[in-house]
Amino acid sequence: MTLIDLTRRPVSSERRDALPVAIIGAGPIGLAAAANLVERGIDFVVFEAGDSVADSVRQWGHTRLFSPWQQLVDPASRRLLEATGWTHPAEKSLPTGTELVEQYLTPLAALPEIADRVRTGVEVVAVTREGMDRTRTARRESTPFLVRVRDGGELTDVPVRAVIDASGTYRSPNSLASSGLEPLGLPEVADLVSHALPDVLGRERAHFAGRHTTVVGAGHSAANTLLALAQLAREEPGTRVTWLIRNASAVRVTTSPDDELAARASLGARVDAVVASGAIEVVDRFEIVRLERQAEGVRLVGARAGELVEHHTDLVVNATGFRPNLDMLREVRLDLDEIVEAPRRLAPLIDPNEHTCGTVEPHGFAELQHPEEGFFLAGMKSYGRAPTFLLATGYEQVRSLTAWLAGDLAAATAVELTLPATGVCSTGDAPGASSCCS
Repeated sequence: MTLIDLTRRPVSSERRDALPVAIIGAGPIGLAAAANLVERGIDFVVFEAGDSVADSVRQWGHTRLFSPWQQLVDPASRRLLEATGWTHPAEKSLPTGTELVEQYLTPLAALPEIADRVRTGVEVVAVTREGMDRTRTARRESTPFLVRVRDGGELTDVPVRAVIDASGTYRSPNSLASSGLEPLGLPEVADLVSHALPDVLGRERAHFAGRHTTVVGAGHSAANTLLALAQLAREEPGTRVTWLIRNASAVRVTTSPDDELAARASLGARVDAVVASGAIEVVDRFEIVRLERQAEGVRLVGARAGELVEHHTDLVVNATGFRPNLDMLREVRLDLDEIVEAPRRLAPLIDPNEHTCGTVEPHGFAELQHPEEGFFLAGMKSYGRAPTFLLATGYEQVRSLTAWLAGDLAAATAVELTLPATGVCSTGDAPGASSCCS
């Protein structure tokens, strides 16, 4: 299988080209893709598994982003919104996730050109070609895609021209275990394990107050949760906080004077200060193997220097990062890097084993293409397991992709991207950390 020719426009098919483009996910990148398609005059449909647009962003809406508003609004979306009288928020202010949704994403999704094409509460369960599994090649490029969706309890196949999968990774957390597999015993204690970035000081306060919580992970999501729990401990007697990490130190949130995002640069120093005060206990070099329910809470059994060790806690927060859910793409011909599970041409630009975060080169359809012409991963999902995705990167991705779908090769290949520099980068950081604090 070969990748599509960079010098040619999409294969033409009268029946296929009359169909809409499918966008999976109505988050910031999915809605940006919709806005770009509006400007290109290309029909589309957006499938969002949540009950409302930006459902995943709403889950961590209490968290303040690292990036200011000037880096959070897609240019095409801004043009459409400002044509209706919308006012861009103060460019240098830092919104919370909720403010991003309420002040930007909700008005964008409500535009008449977009609103009628967004289907919420509809989960995409599979993508394929019409009448073809992944093994069949003849006439493949001119054949429409089929997107199988679950709307309520009913499954439906929807034919589409092309697919932009911008579904993100928030719903697919990494494992608590270093092996990448779920630790033994997880199903028995699942009710005591929280997703990354719980609303510790808000709607979930009663769940954490007066209890011992262990945060597992060494990235920005972990740091934000640790700071919230430390504040809760000051306000609620009996609240205890432990930070459990796999390595000898949490280098992924180390302060860097080179980081141009001031809020991100200060995060490590704030966590260090709370740890030094004794408000957070640190357990290092602990690799979780098994979880066991106790009369009160959870026992974590792990390995340290080849020996079994134990840690006892009431609650666990999984802040180990995220990974792409590729199950629904089994019938699509993908070309993914074997390390980070990103498109193969993009992977060298973002591999945390090689790459310095914040210096991602401009990239678009050429780096995001797969052997399956007309199918693209975009946004955080395109980064696979690599860290520090920023919204500005995804906006440039979908601008390039939609230009290619329109047959505008000049615009598709003229990619530009300026990201804030950062000195923070190391293997295994949670990609969700930068998406939710982008």
